[in-house]
Amino acid sequence: MDYSVGLDIGTTKIVVIVGRKNKNGKIEILGVGREHSLGVHNGVVNNVAKTIDSIKKAVAKAEQSTGLKIEKVTVGIAGKHIRSLQHSDYIMRKNPDAYIDEDDISALKKQVEKLVMLPGEQIIHVLPQEFKVDSDGDIKTPMGMHGTRLEANFHVVVGQIGNIKNIIRCVEEAGLKMESLTLEPLASAEAVLTPDEKEAGVAIIDIGGGTTDIAIFKDNVIKHTCVIPYGGGIITEDIKTGCSIIERYAEKIKVKFGSAIPAEEKDSTFVTIPGLHGRSDKEISLKSLAQIINARVEEILDMVNTEFKAYGTHEQKKKLIGGIVLTGGGSNLKNLRQLTNFYLGFDSRIGYANEHISNDKNNALKSPEYATAIGLLMESIKINEHHKREELRHEETHNNVENTIEKEKTEAAENNTSDSTESVEDNNKEDKKKSKKKLLRFYPSIGSEIWENLKKFFYEDETP
Repeated sequence: MDYSVGLDIGTTKIVVIVGRKNKNGKIEILGVGREHSLGVHNGVVNNVAKTIDSIKKAVAKAEQSTGLKIEKVTVGIAGKHIRSLQHSDYIMRKNPDAYIDEDDISALKKQVEKLVMLPGEQIIHVLPQEFKVDSDGDIKTPMGMHGTRLEANFHVVVGQIGNIKNIIRCVEEAGLKMESLTLEPLASAEAVLTPDEKEAGVAIIDIGGGTTDIAIFKDNVIKHTCVIPYGGGIITEDIKTGCSIIERYAEKIKVKFGSAIPAEEKDSTFVTIPGLHGRSDKEISLKSLAQIINARVEEILDMVNTEFKAYGTHEQKKKLIGGIVLTGGGSNLKNLRQLTNFYLGFDSRIGYANEHISNDKNNALKSPEYATAIGLLMESIKINEHHKREELRHEETHNNVENTIEKEKTEAAENNTSDSTESVEDNNKEDKKKSKKKLLRFYPSIGSEIWENLKKFFYEDETP
C-alpha cells in the first residue's frame, strides 16, 4: 500500500498522521498518533532523549491504528533560530536552443544553495518567487520558454545547524528516515489557505504552543516568513503565575474559560480551582483571567504587526486583500479573531485543515491544532508523487536508450548482411569473367566464323 506520513514535533504535542490521496484528489487519513511533547521548548529540542521517546510513542500509536509499519516521514521545523532573506541569482544555459525545463530550475536552485551563510547556519528552503529569462521579467513559470540567461528572485529560509541536527538525530534514533524537513508555517499554509487567498495576498498566523509562525503570500508566491518565539504556552505560564495555580489547571481554564477581550467578560463571573493537598479552593474572576490573556496576546500581535511593517503591508502593491488566517491550537482562544481584526486592521478567519480530508466524518481533525501535521502529510504526498514521476521518466529514458541501441544493432546487422551478399555476387561475377577469358584464350585456332560466334555468345552473356 502506498502511503505518506507527516510528523509534527511541537512544543506541547507530537503528532503523526498517516494518509494517502484517493482517486478524487482528497486525502484519506489512515491513522493518527498523538503524544505529549516533553523535550521541546519554544519549538527547539532541548532534551533529545525525551523527544525521541515521545516520537516513538506517537509513531507506535499511529502504527497500531493503521496496521502499517512507518519508515519515512516529512518533519516540520520552527523555532526562534529560523530567519529568512531575499536573494537573486542566475545561470547561463549551455544549450539556449532547448526549452527551459526542471533541470534548469534545479541547477539555479542548487547554485543558490551554495550561498555562504553566517557561522553555524544552514539553508533549509530555497523558494523561487519570480523568474527572468534574458530581458523578460515577472515570469511565474519559465518552463517551456527559450533563453540563454535564467534569473530568479528567491526567498531563502535559514536555520541553526545545531537545532537542525538535533531534530534529524531524534527522528533517526526513533527508527525513522526523514524524507524532508519543512518549515512549519509553509506546511500550515498548504493545509488551510486557498489559491484565491494566496493570489490576493494573505498572511497565515499559526499560534502553536511554543512559537507563533507567520507566512505571507501574494500573487501565489511566498513573500515573507518568520517565527516569533512566543505561543500559547507563555499565556499558560502567565495564568499560572498571575493566578498562583499549577500549570495543569492554568491550561484547562485557558482553554475552557479564557478570552482575548476582557470587556466581553463580567466581573461577577468566577471559576473555582481545586486547592492543593487539602487547601481551600481558589476562585478566579473570568474578567481577571481575560486581562492576563489579553496582555500577552496583544504583545504577540504587536510582534506580528512589526513583521507586517517589515514586509510592507501598508503599500498598495503588497496589501493583504485576503486578510489573515489564524490557525494552530492557540487560535481556538475565544474572541481572538475579533481582537486580531481590531489590532492588525485586517479581516481574519480561523483556518481548518479538514476540508482536504475525505474521511473525517467525526471532525476529529477539525481543530486548527492539526493544521501543521496535515500540511506535513500533504507535503509528504507531494514528495512521493514527485519520486514516482522521476522513476517513470528515468524508466522511459532507459527504455528509449535500449530501443535505440537495439535499433542500431539491427540496422548494423542488416547492413553487414547486405554487404556480404553484394561481396559474394561481385566475386561470382568476377570468377565468371575470368572463366570466360580463359576459355577464349584456350581456343585460338578455331575458325573465324565459329570464333566470332563464340565471342558474340560470351559477350552477350556478360551484358547486364
